[in-house]
Amino acid sequence: MAIILPAPAYAIASPISEPASLGNEAGDGAASDQQAVSRELALFRGSAVSLSQAMAIAEALHAGATTADVSFDGASDAPVYRVKTLHNDRVWHHAIDARTGKIVGGEAALPLKELDAEDRSNLAALRTIRHRLADAIRVAEQAASGKAISGGLIRERGRLNFAIVVMSGSDLKEVILEPPGAAGRR
Repeated sequence: MAIILPAPAYAIASPISEPASLGNEAGDGAASDQQAVSRELALFRGSAVSLSQAMAIAEALHAGATTADVSFDGASDAPVYRVKTLHNDRVWHHAIDARTGKIVGGEAALPLKELDAEDRSNLAALRTIRHRLADAIRVAEQAASGKAISGGLIRERGRLNFAIVVMSGSDLKEVILEPPGAAGRR
C-alpha cells in the first residue's frame, strides 16, 4: 500500500536552467563541465536502481532509520547514490551502487552533536513530521513527470521544506514541498 502525501501547503516545480555544478566558467572549462554533467545524467538514466530503492536499501541497514538526504553521483568510478540516514542520534553515510543496489565501501556515522545548529534543527524537525523524504519524492516525481535524482531538507523563509530535483525528459526541475504541519516548525 502506497502512502500518498496529502496536498502540500505549496509545491513549486521550477526548471533548473543550468546544473549547479557548471558554474560561470567560460571556454573549454564550461564545455568540459557540460560534458561531465551530460555523462552523469546519462549514467542516471541507465541506472537499474531508483533513488527510492537506494533509500530503502540504506534505511534497511538500521531498523527505524529515516533518510535525510540522497543524491546520485555519477562522477565516481561506478555510479552510486549517496544516502544519509538518521538513526540513534547519528547521521549514517552510505553509498549504494546504482547498477546493483549493493553497498559500496563501508558506512560512516557522524554524531548529531558534531553538526552545526541549523543541521541539528532540521534533523530534529524531520523526526517530528509525519511525512518522509520518500513521500516527497513520490509527489515530486508525479508533479514533474520524471525521476528524482536528488532530495533533501532545506529551510526557506524559516520553514522546513523538502527540495527534490527531478529529471523530466532532458530537463532538470526542482520541486519544493512543504510537509503538512511543518509550517510551525521554525
